[in-house]
Amino acid sequence: MFAKIFYSLLAFLLVLLIAAFLFLPSMADKKMNRTQPDPRPVISEKAKELHARLRIVDLHCDALLWNRDLLKNNQQGHVNLPGMIAGNLGLQAFTIVSKFPFATKPIDVKEQFDLITPLVISQRWPLKTWYSLRARALYQAERLHNYAQKSDGRLQIIKSGADLAKYWELRESNKNLAAGLLGIEGAQVLEGEVANVQILFDAGFRMMAPTHFFDTDMSGSAHGIERAGLTAKGRKMIEKMQELGMIIDLAHASPQTIDDVLEIAKMPVLVSHTGVKGMCDSPRNVSDDHLRGIAATGGVIGIGFWPQATCGSDIDSIVRTIRYTADLIGVEHVALGSDYDGAVIVPFKASQLIYLTEALLQDGFTDEEIAKIMGENAIRVFGKVLL
Repeated sequence: MFAKIFYSLLAFLLVLLIAAFLFLPSMADKKMNRTQPDPRPVISEKAKELHARLRIVDLHCDALLWNRDLLKNNQQGHVNLPGMIAGNLGLQAFTIVSKFPFATKPIDVKEQFDLITPLVISQRWPLKTWYSLRARALYQAERLHNYAQKSDGRLQIIKSGADLAKYWELRESNKNLAAGLLGIEGAQVLEGEVANVQILFDAGFRMMAPTHFFDTDMSGSAHGIERAGLTAKGRKMIEKMQELGMIIDLAHASPQTIDDVLEIAKMPVLVSHTGVKGMCDSPRNVSDDHLRGIAATGGVIGIGFWPQATCGSDIDSIVRTIRYTADLIGVEHVALGSDYDGAVIVPFKASQLIYLTEALLQDGFTDEEIAKIMGENAIRVFGKVLL
């Protein structure tokens, strides 16, 4: 009798485990990457005309973390190729996440369980990705390249300034195209070795942030224990990135890290997704002084779409943050940094970006200013950094 009960319980637990592996990742994706059902502005004919001729760039999304087919127009999440084309989103930075500690702030990563590991295992990623952060980055890069190969030319990957110029030229006559640029959220993927910058570059990555939610071997995080600046390795990493023409992303960086990078920057730097302290006083949002410093390099600030960035859940909160930043450092230094599919709730997804165009018009931005915010500023920075 005991044996029957034991084996029945074992079978039940096995069924539960299989169910978890099959359904939990999709359930988590559906719950965490939602679109706010708030009222949106009525779209004017003016907005339709303007939006159709914009070159739109978004500096940050985590769509490659989730096992969705990005070539299909499924309703889950924020970004996919049909949605990009429908929303006239010409270029999306696909920024990979490799580790996310389960913690309250500040975060000592050595003491925290990593939430990405069970997601990786349950999504049946290759075995090496279960324990190697670099492997997780390389696998997500491979996924984007596979999407591009299967897209019949509709999805292109930008790796150089020449690629960038050619892509926008092609898109002038064919709006059914979209492009991706690979980025990295946190230099923990280097696994302590600056030499891995070259390996990641060779895999197609063209943007990297020194930190994410915790301090790394390279620098301090805005959420970390030390909140220190660049380490000796970190300075070598920045030097190597600049040598290769990789974009430096200061999202999640500690104040000291930002100072250290600005001191040695030889090219424009950016913050891919953030809020600003002057509008929303959060530890990971950027101060006025740092906004000015980043602008002085010729860089841009990617304004986030999620509540913790803007201290609001509606489109107006995004527009207010854009307005504040533009007034402080000039509209030439403002860009979009949605954080789409980054376990956030946003007012609109990629296919609905026209709502932001309408809201910017209603706030009094000119056509030229909106064009800069929606993409031209980011294109300028990419063109100056990518070799």
